[in-house]
Amino acid sequence: MKNIFPIGSKKSFTHFVGADDLARFESGTVHEVYSTFALTRDAEWSGRLFVLEMKEEGEEGIGTYVSVQHHAPALPGQQVEFVACLTAVDGNEVSTKFEARVAGRLIASGEQKQKIVSKNKLARLLESLR
Repeated sequence: MKNIFPIGSKKSFTHFVGADDLARFESGTVHEVYSTFALTRDAEWSGRLFVLEMKEEGEEGIGTYVSVQHHAPALPGQQVEFVACLTAVDGNEVSTKFEARVAGRLIASGEQKQKIVSKNKLARLLESLR
């Protein structure tokens, strides 16, 4: 694992809310807004942007924690800007805080953590669960 980013470094990406991001369950569509579970997926991706550059060949990242406070809705077609800020690197654990905004309006914030582990170790762990 390469520890190449100073604490406070930021990564960002943009996501356009689409039909697959809406609040739907087996019973049907609840709201035609960006669902909390889709937002959480994208929040985890914002932190993974650090992991992608920090992991070395033979390593992979695995999510260990995510918390999301969903402040306001985002509608289909709206552009959501995620900004993740590196808050800690503790051994092989990478921690970030994130904010998600639509046209400057805060729609979500939270934290996420991922560990960078050997692909072999991860494969052994997953195999032991089968």
